[in-house]
Amino acid sequence: MALASSPAFTVITLPKALQSSNEPITYSPSLSIFSSKSLVSSSKPNICSNLSSLENALSLKWRTRASFFPSFLTKGQDVQSLKDELFDAIAPLDRGAEATRDDQERVDQIARKLEAVNEIKEPLNSKLLNGKWELLYTTSKSLLQTKRPKFLRPNGKIFQAINLDTLRAQNLETSPFFNQATANLVPLNARRVAVKFDYFRIAGLIPIKFHGSGRGQLEITYLDEELRMSRGDRGNLFILKMADPFYRVPL
Repeated sequence: MALASSPAFTVITLPKALQSSNEPITYSPSLSIFSSKSLVSSSKPNICSNLSSLENALSLKWRTRASFFPSFLTKGQDVQSLKDELFDAIAPLDRGAEATRDDQERVDQIARKLEAVNEIKEPLNSKLLNGKWELLYTTSKSLLQTKRPKFLRPNGKIFQAINLDTLRAQNLETSPFFNQATANLVPLNARRVAVKFDYFRIAGLIPIKFHGSGRGQLEITYLDEELRMSRGDRGNLFILKMADPFYRVPL
């Protein structure tokens, strides 16, 4: 953005009461000098009154312009505050496995505030999407495996990786199972993709081919260098943090 510099002298239209001739009144910001025959011929009280009105109008004009800058400068700070609030809210929830209904509603409210200020409107056209993302929180029961005893759930980090140039995605569990799943992505628009899983790997080694059941859709609702949020076609929320922007999904 660039601000155009104002001219040295600006022609100002004064109220009718102050205009006793057709001659314009000039104002020099640097010298603060008014020149007009009407000023000389007008009575002193009227001059003071109208000058006061003009000064108030000019002051309001510049206050209005100046008010843009604080909101512009603090927008990034507001986003970061929302992100900090989100991270604090999900930190004790074990990726969502320990979240109560109230916890879920609170996280969803913060997420929607961030989605409302999302600056990347076409995330599938952004290189920021590429890389390996760590799952911080989700409402997906199947991914969290909350029906299993806790010792049978994934207790290490869970990642999801995406590469836009190959339209490939990968889910990776770490300890104790190290399971993996790979998928093809089919863009439906600039925000939503169809996800078609092709292989599941037990312990990251034994490949099992999917046969038509591993499908879904995912809409990316927020994206920046650090944070990604997505919503699935079943209404589940996924919140992830960038772990490795250079990771490549196997073909």
